[in-house]
Amino acid sequence: MRKSGLASLAMFYYDFREDEKKDLRGLLSSVLFQLCDQSHSYYDILSGFYSTHRDGTQSPSDDELVRRLKELLSLPGQAPVYLIVDALDECSNTSAMPSREEVLTLLEDLINSELPNLRICVTSRPEVDIKPVLEPLTFRSVSLHDESGQREDIENYIKSFVNTNRKMRNWTPENKQLVIDALAKRADGM
Repeated sequence: MRKSGLASLAMFYYDFREDEKKDLRGLLSSVLFQLCDQSHSYYDILSGFYSTHRDGTQSPSDDELVRRLKELLSLPGQAPVYLIVDALDECSNTSAMPSREEVLTLLEDLINSELPNLRICVTSRPEVDIKPVLEPLTFRSVSLHDESGQREDIENYIKSFVNTNRKMRNWTPENKQLVIDALAKRADGM
């Protein structure tokens, strides 16, 4: 659909190992950039926004980026926008960097805005701060966290790795099983 111009797609994967992929600014910058690349109307708005910030030498605030995103998503006559936010639980959630709360607020605001062309998909583990915010907003929810099949898949993957890894191949069956059990338990459905 995206390739034929019938939809726009923006995906963002939170990764705690990469600084630019664990906060609100990273999400906003990435989504705006991706949308700009898919529509002339989006490009024109963001090009003007870029110019008002001294051609990129002056950083806009997060609030300005949010306003620009909402402006793009509110444009009449645009194809539907599919926004995928993957691994929200990896978004920073420390007192020094409380970005997850900001992202949850943004998602809540976007959903409550009832933008007719916006479709949102969020993936996350059911963290105590995420679940109560997203649950009332969901149209459809799928939980794999407590599924036995999920745990079995993880355990099968670990077994396969332990049994085929060159260094682990010669381990005793007891040691292999110890590793399999420990890793499968600590994976916590992930």
